[in-house]
Amino acid sequence: MMVNKGAHCLLTYVAFVLALSLASASDPSPLQDFCVAVNDSTSALFVNGKFCKDPNLVTANDFFFQGLSIPGNTSNPLGSKVTPVNVVQIAGLNTLGISLVRIDFVPYGLNPPHTHPRATEILFVLEGTLYVGFVTSNNPDNKALNNRLITKKLNPGDVFVFPEGLIHFQFNVGQTNAVAFSGLSSQNPGVITIANAVFGSNPAIDPDVLTKAFQVETNIINYLQAQFWYDNN
Repeated sequence: MMVNKGAHCLLTYVAFVLALSLASASDPSPLQDFCVAVNDSTSALFVNGKFCKDPNLVTANDFFFQGLSIPGNTSNPLGSKVTPVNVVQIAGLNTLGISLVRIDFVPYGLNPPHTHPRATEILFVLEGTLYVGFVTSNNPDNKALNNRLITKKLNPGDVFVFPEGLIHFQFNVGQTNAVAFSGLSSQNPGVITIANAVFGSNPAIDPDVLTKAFQVETNIINYLQAQFWYDNN
């Protein structure tokens, strides 16, 4: 589906506004106007895991990132690329409890099952058609909610929320490229890609553990651990 330039800019702005609405959802509230992250500990305060830059030395560039209009490199086995804008890219995000990502997909590209241990995510589809979903946590006392899969097919302009910590995914089911933007309720939401963590850990998890956990033959686990697990983040 083609989107004209004006609509493209408007939808991008809407995505960014949606991201801003998450600022107080997860990370602790700051006790000052800002705390620009800095590596120099000799003349700084330590807040939320980062040293704060001297406020008198703060500039507009501490709150600025350029280039999110550039598509990510999707030439990889997953056919997707996540471009983050968190406290690593914008030091001024420190203590503000918010971040943003752009996700690019080729046709049938996948952002594989993963979790954000420190953030809820709200996703906005700009272009293409995505099949998205998340899985609820273990709930043996309520079979209706025990590892329930909740999914939706999204089109341009649609929004979907992934609750904090739950396994979720996005898959481009269309025949054209897809673009989405997500706001996350943390300056550093973190990401755990399930397959990478389980089968690509360093050092490797003892195959006996995974054989019992997945109830499969050891040779299957050995095969999976021998694969290269690509990280699109």
